[in-house]
Amino acid sequence: MTQITHLEVSPFAENTYIVYDDTGEAVLIDPGCYTLAEREALVSLVGRLGVRPVRLLLTHAHIDHVFGVAFVHRQWGLLPECHRNELPLLERYPDICALYGLPRPEPAPLPERFIEAGEVISFGQTQLEARFTPGHSPGGISFYCAETGFVVAGDALFYESIGRTDLPGSHHETLLQSIRTQLLTLPGETVVYSGHGPATTIRHEREYNPFL
Repeated sequence: MTQITHLEVSPFAENTYIVYDDTGEAVLIDPGCYTLAEREALVSLVGRLGVRPVRLLLTHAHIDHVFGVAFVHRQWGLLPECHRNELPLLERYPDICALYGLPRPEPAPLPERFIEAGEVISFGQTQLEARFTPGHSPGGISFYCAETGFVVAGDALFYESIGRTDLPGSHHETLLQSIRTQLLTLPGETVVYSGHGPATTIRHEREYNPFL
């Protein structure tokens, strides 16, 4: 059975997810761990779960979702996987941190492969469908697990809200189209795990999200 858990990390209160199954294999999604204590907490959680991270997935490459990418690479030897449209954000990661007044970090390692829309991400006995959900960022991806009934939506869809579209590379109408065609078409009971804030369901967002 596929399960999911998370840590809330960084000054941006970002949700870092671990998806795993009975085989003991796991994927890390959006490692935003910023401080040493947060990185140690991620290692500790992986240890308590008794899982082995085998892939590193990014819903998108805004800085709060990639603070921990270099650490994950050192700790578990994993390179990030994301949509190719996110590559410029990853390449400019240290410069963007500086623009936010943050200390310039070490560069994030770059992908060796990119995730295509509709691709199935496989590990252990689990399959995650990559749904292309740009708008908040140029190459946003949501990861849907049909077996367990959840989707990791990054910053596309939140509890009664949607992702920001006032950032470079974002586009409001594109995001709304992504949500309507790639997320709201999922079964109503699908649990939505967002990049920030609490979980919600597709049914709740269909009925109560004022942006939709």
